[in-house]
Amino acid sequence: MADRVERSGVFCWNRKPLKVKVLSTVLFYSGLSCRVVARVLRGSARFAHESVRLWFRRMKDAFPKPKQTRRRAIAVEETKLKLCGEQFYVWAAVDAKTKEVSACRVSWVRNMLHAEAILRKILETCTNKPLILVDKGPWYPDALRSLGLKWKHVTFGMCNRIERWFGILKARTKRFSNNFPNNSTLKSAKTFLEAFIALYNTLLKTKT
Repeated sequence: MADRVERSGVFCWNRKPLKVKVLSTVLFYSGLSCRVVARVLRGSARFAHESVRLWFRRMKDAFPKPKQTRRRAIAVEETKLKLCGEQFYVWAAVDAKTKEVSACRVSWVRNMLHAEAILRKILETCTNKPLILVDKGPWYPDALRSLGLKWKHVTFGMCNRIERWFGILKARTKRFSNNFPNNSTLKSAKTFLEAFIALYNTLLKTKT
């Protein structure tokens, strides 16, 4: 993984060993706080705990985005998190076969426009129009029709793929009570999610 990060060029300055930066982001991804990560790796390098957060954010650009390919079925769903105590929504799409997270979006509300936006992001990773697996959210049918997509209402089976991923995500965000702290913005929450997804997809591929 360190070799791939080095090739990406996301870290221009190498005052700290690259392997330490990569390991710190994996530990942070796994659930350790920035302070704990800095303390655990103190024997390898000394750095401020805030550096962990900055290195983690850069990971969103360290690995290739989901490639455009033929996909048979994509599960789409949304879940709730909080930002400074205010509820927002995370929309995500998971390939039902590969388990790869192919698209993500954040919004303050749920409606047809945001549903269409996540569907458009899905299509950017497809060479075809896959079957879309959704729950019975009323914001999906019109969005799906507008893009000429076939869909199926599913509450179990392949749709569990995305529910499992949300479980992994929330196991991480539970460390800060599923509530991004006071200095966060919707943009910074999106950056966190993109970095989390980049690491998730990369680690997923190493297991297959």
